[in-house]
Amino acid sequence: MHTTCYRFLEGLHTVGPRSVGSRSVGPRTVGPRTVGPRSVGPRSVGLFLTLCLSVILFTGAMPAHGQSLQGADLNNLVDEAATADLLQQSGREPQVGNRAVTSAGNPRPFGANLFDGGFSNDREDGLNPGYIIQPGDQVAVRVWGAIEFNESLTVDARGNIFIPKVGPVLVGGVPNRDLNKRVTRSVRSVFTDNVRVYTSLNGSQPVAVFVTGYVAQPGRFSGIPSNSALHFIDRAGGIDEARGSYRNISVMRDGKALAHIDLYDFLLSGILPVLQFQDGDTIVVGVRNSAVEVTGDVGNVATFELAQSTASGAELIQQALLKPGVSYAAVSGIRKGKPFSIYLPVAEFEDFRLQDGDLVNFSADQHDTVIVVEVEGSHLGPSRYAVPRDTRLQEVLDYIEVDPVLADVGALSLRRQSVALRQKQSLEESLRRLESRYLTASSQTDAEARIRSQEAQLVSQFVQRAREVEPSGRLVVASGGQVADILLQQGDTISIPRRSDSVLLSGEVFVTQAMLYSQGRRARDYIEMAGGFTQQALKDRLVVVHANGQVTTDRNPRIRPGDEIIVMPRVPTKNLQLASILADILYKVAIATSVALKI
Repeated sequence: MHTTCYRFLEGLHTVGPRSVGSRSVGPRTVGPRTVGPRSVGPRSVGLFLTLCLSVILFTGAMPAHGQSLQGADLNNLVDEAATADLLQQSGREPQVGNRAVTSAGNPRPFGANLFDGGFSNDREDGLNPGYIIQPGDQVAVRVWGAIEFNESLTVDARGNIFIPKVGPVLVGGVPNRDLNKRVTRSVRSVFTDNVRVYTSLNGSQPVAVFVTGYVAQPGRFSGIPSNSALHFIDRAGGIDEARGSYRNISVMRDGKALAHIDLYDFLLSGILPVLQFQDGDTIVVGVRNSAVEVTGDVGNVATFELAQSTASGAELIQQALLKPGVSYAAVSGIRKGKPFSIYLPVAEFEDFRLQDGDLVNFSADQHDTVIVVEVEGSHLGPSRYAVPRDTRLQEVLDYIEVDPVLADVGALSLRRQSVALRQKQSLEESLRRLESRYLTASSQTDAEARIRSQEAQLVSQFVQRAREVEPSGRLVVASGGQVADILLQQGDTISIPRRSDSVLLSGEVFVTQAMLYSQGRRARDYIEMAGGFTQQALKDRLVVVHANGQVTTDRNPRIRPGDEIIVMPRVPTKNLQLASILADILYKVAIATSVALKI
């Protein structure tokens, strides 16, 4: 797709979308094909440019000039190497915000530029006012007046310095700012008149600190007690960008945690714990937590580590620094073991829960003219396309590459949010009708009241289960080798199923299973092979959901590869009105979700 985009931009006369006529149109297959000059209309040009931009929008990458992507390469359109190549050709170093990208082209972790050598080369002498004096430090003492004394004294193991004619003076544990007061008070306790005292800390005792965990070069590094944790981590080569955490750093002393450091507090607010290191202290950099990659129109293009396993979009926005005009966020990742993607306004993104591995691309978008269509199932290439609002299905299908051996193009379908909503509303109306007509009905006798009470409990449980189902919103668009050229809507998902040689049985059969398709067999043949019907089965009206989403109900329907046979339960009531409502609900659930709900 990238290659096609670049060739198209180089010469509109060479490559363009296929024209859509009355012929059967579907996704094009992968294989040798000849591309010659053809005319391209203004609408085709606009759609094609939009599709090109949509690939760039959602992958965050463009290939180098003349680079081709064919076959299986289309499965990985996030071509990080191509991004770096393109930048090098333009004479610029690959950068992410103000940080270089990794060798693979991925954004570096947020905060990685802290450890480019700036802290390891500092010239701090440790003579800050808050420094706590300890054994081994050098203290210059000058006394004049009633007594003359000028020496540099070493703090002994007990924390004392010895001044002749005065004796030992305890300075260990005293802040540097209070050193002169402490020594002056001791001297004047002996010489009360005509004495002046001046003290200064000449140098601090060096310390050796261990740095371990997920750093580039674990080891033991020298410094002074007032050096920051950043100094020692930088001496160790910085945090391992692939595995190390910038938010889970511990300082250990004598086997106990002295402090916990979250470098995001320092990066965003300038907050860093003030520590005075001692010989033998250990800095431990933990393993990286969940992380999210951010690209697009932001000030900080980076991989952001989450404080917990998940985070809200609002937290990420504060860290990423959106540029003016950004209005939409495209999120892709994995949910429940399956690929997931969503495109939503920034206002809605603030409440969205991000998970480990998510990719977020922020962009300024004109939602009144552009929609996003997704592709799922057996296909090659990108899974999302940003297209003009008036785009039709066949126009997008012309750009979806499939493997004809694996993809069942004739059974493609469309999942539409508005259809799912209408299915949910229709089901809810039936459930409310069931509740109003049955649960509120009066009884004539005590026996009838007891029976109704038991049935009411069962109906309530059934209603609760029915309300939990989520309709798929499936729209049948392919039938008899033809694909309906319908107008696409925001959020539509084009579903291309994989070719299947099996038939699935579910519902009221003895053994729910998948069976190999055998030509000529009908629904009841497969049911008999699965052990037959259960006692609760409704045998006279079987439901078959075909691979393209089409539903057939009959006593013994014909079966095609990839079909699902659903045996509905019999409604256990003699109340005809109740039976009718329950049957209506059961079939609505089966058609909308391919599930046979238990009564």
